[in-house]
Amino acid sequence: MPHRRIRRMANRLILRSLALASLAGLFIGCAAPADAVDGRDVVFDSQSYFVATVDTRRDDIELFWRNPDTGQPFASIETLKGWTAGKGRLLAFATNAGIYDREFRPLGLYVEDGKTVVPLNRAHGNPRSGNFSLLPNGVFAIYDDGTAEVRSTEAFAAGSRKPRWATQSGPMLVIDGEVNTQFDNGSDSMKWRSGVCAKSPHDVVFVVSRAPVNFHSFARLFRDALGCRDALFLDGTISQAWTPTNGYAGAPAFMTKPYAGMVAVFPKRR
Repeated sequence: MPHRRIRRMANRLILRSLALASLAGLFIGCAAPADAVDGRDVVFDSQSYFVATVDTRRDDIELFWRNPDTGQPFASIETLKGWTAGKGRLLAFATNAGIYDREFRPLGLYVEDGKTVVPLNRAHGNPRSGNFSLLPNGVFAIYDDGTAEVRSTEAFAAGSRKPRWATQSGPMLVIDGEVNTQFDNGSDSMKWRSGVCAKSPHDVVFVVSRAPVNFHSFARLFRDALGCRDALFLDGTISQAWTPTNGYAGAPAFMTKPYAGMVAVFPKRR
């Protein structure tokens, strides 16, 4: 074969390889961003938990209940994922946002994008409220400046800041560095549980247990393993959390029921 022809074939192969490399780089550049949360498994007192850490300087935490296009509750993480993807927003984390009533309404304060949809609930000891009635209960709130906090209901009510996003649930797991005194270390009330704390104004930690645990163990995880001074129980039995990389963690799928509010995390828009 003539040398010129060989050189032409070699040049074509080089150009084709460069084109394929450029195309691969283009696809990589257009791929979905990495998870916006740090998701990891933590073992504490022989129990396994999925822990998701969100930096609010990098990620947005929002709450969703009803689809604004239809007025119907989203009810599931899968439905929320589909809707947000249709709006060009890739969901990086989601979990149920707290306890709700028999009409599938949030049982306590629920603020969505600055609008108070359900007012603060300061009722005490209503047995129909289940875990919500174990006092003190509390509020997880995110403000316009992106900072977040977990406070007892009474402390939140005494403050003056208006949240952009907020959910009230209960009981508080940890209050000012102390485990809720209503919890019994030897309790046999074992359930899948989820909760949240704000380790700092910008560092939010969500946890869902991978197996049933009691309140005392769950609270000590937040205080002793995660370093949270204030932590709030979100829900139990039906609790799940989801990330693109880790999939679902928490209660088995057959135990979940339609949710009311849900927490969603997205990478900040550039």
